[in-house]
Parts: sequence; structure tokens; C-alpha cells
Amino acid sequence: MTTLRRSRSFRDIVIGVIGTVAIAAAAAAVSAAQPRTVERSFIWKATRQQGVVYLVGSVHMLTKDFYPLAPPLDAAFKDSDLLVEEVDLAEMLSPNAQFSLLARGMLPAGQTLDKVVSPATMALVNARIDTLGMPLAALQQFKPWFLAMTLMAVEWQKAGFDSALGLDKHFYDRAQAEGKAVQGLETTDYQISRFDGMAMSLQDRFLAESLKDLDTEKASVQKLAGAWKAGDLPTVERIVLQDLKDDPQMYQRLLVERNRNWLPRIEALFDRPGHAFVVVGAAHLVGPDGLLAMLKTKGIRVVQQ
Repeated sequence: MTTLRRSRSFRDIVIGVIGTVAIAAAAAAVSAAQPRTVERSFIWKATRQQGVVYLVGSVHMLTKDFYPLAPPLDAAFKDSDLLVEEVDLAEMLSPNAQFSLLARGMLPAGQTLDKVVSPATMALVNARIDTLGMPLAALQQFKPWFLAMTLMAVEWQKAGFDSALGLDKHFYDRAQAEGKAVQGLETTDYQISRFDGMAMSLQDRFLAESLKDLDTEKASVQKLAGAWKAGDLPTVERIVLQDLKDDPQMYQRLLVERNRNWLPRIEALFDRPGHAFVVVGAAHLVGPDGLLAMLKTKGIRVVQQ
């Protein structure tokens, strides 16, 4: 498998798994698909005895063309009294969390980007300097993972995406307005650590391949967003998991470990008297190690809506 093919998994997994970090890092979003008849939505109803949990695969950044949402999404939210997301957005959007993200995205004093990445990667940064809209001196302070995330966010913004229209933010705002309780499956600090804890060699590769693929970013996200809007599980699974399982470190770090951490918390929701509405990155639901498969092995009935 080539490095380029592996990098495409990195970008797709960022969009599908941990896009909430990108929301905090910069304004961004995902491209709109052409209008089409939607027969299914990217939502599943999970039941165990009397317990009901709705599981929604999120694209964290969208455009206004995705609204109004498909009726199954609105109906399930109305039927629920608790919103559960990857992180509680009240925490993530707080000044302390924003400061923590920025601080952890910066290199320590005395280090600069050109000292921690390969000459080849730094050459790619220099080649893009005129289109990045930021002085090289500022970019030199960014850790490779944070620069890669920022560059992708800028591209999504150019494509017309708005993080305020992302599914997570949409349902969080509705929960606040309607007085519904909100919970997070993990902390913002832990979510950031999934990137910040990468080995520098992995960050270097992530940045290099992100720079190489910036020109095709819009088409890549369009394909994912279109499949999500159509409720097309096989296509979303293929996009977000393609080649990723050939990179065990990333697959375990961004998907499997977090899914296993979340599973007991999601299982506990079935014992509540009310219904829960769970919104996580689409990649967390799909594949053999996704939450849908994990719940099925527990004897929980899962049906796409």
C-alpha cells in the first residue's frame, strides 16, 4: 500500500471520526451533494427489551443544502429526552478548551516545524506558502498534526462549509433550546490527545500527504457527504475505512479504542426510562469494529431508519 493511499484514510477518518476537533480548530464544513430522493437516513434504532437508543452517524460539518434534515432524524430526536455526542459541545466550545487546543497544537519553545519534519515535507509547506494565507513564521510554530487539520479546514471553508451547520452543533443547539439533557462520551482533552499523542513520524506523514491532496479535498468530501445523505452504509464504510485497517496504529487509535471505551456507556442508556439520541462520527458506526456491529454481538436489535 502506498503512502498516498494511506493518507486518504487519514483525511476521511478525520472527517468521519474526530471532526469536532476541526470545528474547534477552524471554521470548516463538508460539501453538499446534488439533491436526490432519500429512502434511508444515516440513523439506526437500537432496542433491547424496553430500552431505545437512536444512533446517528454524523458528518461534523455541512452546508445549508443538507437542511431540512430527513424526517427520520427529526422524528428520532423528538422521541428522545437525552442527547449524547462524542463530547459535550458546551465543554468543547468553552474558552478553556479553545485555549487548550491552541496550546497543544503549538510546538514547545525552541522547536520549529522545519526541525521536526523531514526536508521533503517542509518543501511541500514552502511550496504552498502563497496559498495558505499565513506567514511562514506563524506556521513554523504549529505541530504537524495541527497544521494538517488547519489546512484541511481552510479547504472545506473555501468549498462553502460551515461548522455551525454540522450535525453535532445542530442537535446540540436544539437540545439547548428544548431543554433536553446533553452528555459527552469522552472529554475534549482526550479527543485532542488522539492526534497530539501521535509519534512525530506519523504526524510528518499526515501533514505531507494532506498537503499533496489539498487540491482534491473538495471532491473527496463531496463523495462522503453524498453517501451520508443517501444513508448509503456500504459507500460510507468504504470511504472512511479504505486502507485504514492496513495502518493498525491509526485504526486502533482513532476508532477501535474509542468505540470500546464508549460501548459500556451506550449500553447503559438502554436501562434509562427515556430514549437517547447518540450522535458520533459516521466512521464509528460502520465496519466490523463499529458500534453497530458491537451492539449486535450483545444481542441488541439494530435497524436502519
